[in-house]
Amino acid sequence: MAEAKATWGVVVVAAGRGTRMGTPESKQYLLLRDKPILVHTLETFQAMDEIAEIALVVGRPDIERCEAFADAYGLHKISSVLEGGGERQHSVRRGLTALGGEVNWVMVHDGVRPFVAPEAVRRCMAKAMATEAAVLAVPVKDTIKQVNEDGVITATPERRSLWAIQTPQAFRRSLLERGLRKAEEDRFVGTDDAMAVERLGVPVSVAEGDYTNIKITTPDDLPYAEFLLASRSRERGTDV
Repeated sequence: MAEAKATWGVVVVAAGRGTRMGTPESKQYLLLRDKPILVHTLETFQAMDEIAEIALVVGRPDIERCEAFADAYGLHKISSVLEGGGERQHSVRRGLTALGGEVNWVMVHDGVRPFVAPEAVRRCMAKAMATEAAVLAVPVKDTIKQVNEDGVITATPERRSLWAIQTPQAFRRSLLERGLRKAEEDRFVGTDDAMAVERLGVPVSVAEGDYTNIKITTPDDLPYAEFLLASRSRERGTDV
């Protein structure tokens, strides 16, 4: 029997408080050129024809203002704004549940990665559809050292085998749901979404991303984010 048409949904995770930013406001709501970081992120997926639906997962106090963002910025693909869970994977699972039944492929994306390029997103989608699961990543540039608790180097991994993992991470929806259910049953908490699928014994492939797909985490990231936004505006011949 032929496989059903691919219908893509995105779970955007933006429930964290971001204490490393050191600001009273959560990092995803800080402004880049008079627009919240989160809105920049959402607009990327809003503009992609391949994306049918977005589930936005945020902190409970932020649900109302995010619903207002959807109206104010024309983000009509946001089908639900819902409260996150205690851990990232719990938030992702809630987002998956909120997506419509016709969605059979999903991506999970950090709300504070506003510079992911649509071309990179499409590479990740294509790799996932060929292999069931894929993540965006970039080769590590620096030499990495493994260090013990005393601060002594214990190993130097081969750099050619090391990749820095980004989002989005893309999966057949049923596969990610199965992985997250198993993780919950086992009381396992991973640091990214792919780990839940890896634990099932399913290989996860890498699609090469871009070094500009930064996660805005600390105050040092903000000037670079402003620079990236200005560069993107110049390339497009627009004034953001």
